[in-house]
Amino acid sequence: MSLFTSDKPAAVQARDLRTYSHFDLLLSIFLVVLLISNLVGQKLCQIGPFVVSGANLLFPITYIFGDVFTEVYGYAASRRAIWLGFLANGLLAIMGLITVWLPPAPGWPHQQAFATVFYQIPRLIIASLIAYWCGEFANSYTLARMKLWTSGKMLWTRTVGSTIAGQAVDTSVLYIIGFAGTAPVGTLVKGIGSAYLFKVVYEVIATPLTYAIVGFLKRAEGLDAFDYKTNFSPFHLGTS
Repeated sequence: MSLFTSDKPAAVQARDLRTYSHFDLLLSIFLVVLLISNLVGQKLCQIGPFVVSGANLLFPITYIFGDVFTEVYGYAASRRAIWLGFLANGLLAIMGLITVWLPPAPGWPHQQAFATVFYQIPRLIIASLIAYWCGEFANSYTLARMKLWTSGKMLWTRTVGSTIAGQAVDTSVLYIIGFAGTAPVGTLVKGIGSAYLFKVVYEVIATPLTYAIVGFLKRAEGLDAFDYKTNFSPFHLGTS
């Protein structure tokens, strides 16, 4: 069971997540951002010295959500969000492949444009799903553990530290599974390093926003999760 505060009785600590005012809204926004990041991922953008995809502009926001879920509601809440995001991503990818593969109606001229947006190489779909799953769980686990080590103090150390861990896993897994054997090792290392640095800097810049959201939610929900007795297995289906 996640212990939300040390002075609340167990019956109060075990409340269903649906009884909190803002969790469902946050979960919905998280899923929308996650899905949109996949749809805009085909576009490459030049931002200063960085060349990033549209996904890089949105996907790091999901790590901010992961921080908020874990910090405010506990690791079990974050685990639920991660699995729902994984299923939503998988469904989007499968339906994208199916609709691209189906023959277009006679006279419909937009097949190539549609394929540009919705078609992904199956290898990259697998790579992105595995990278998302591993990275998000690494992020949430690190934050939950660091919160115990710091006794809930110095939130910035957890938001940045968990991103350093989670994005290292996410970026490395994505590039290795998605591109190993098709690109030189030096190119892979450069790609991993560039994408990783961008994502970590993104999180650091967003730290004041994370502080504001976390502070508001803790006051509004009357909640501050500490995962002293939580089952950290990603495959545990319970609420604790």
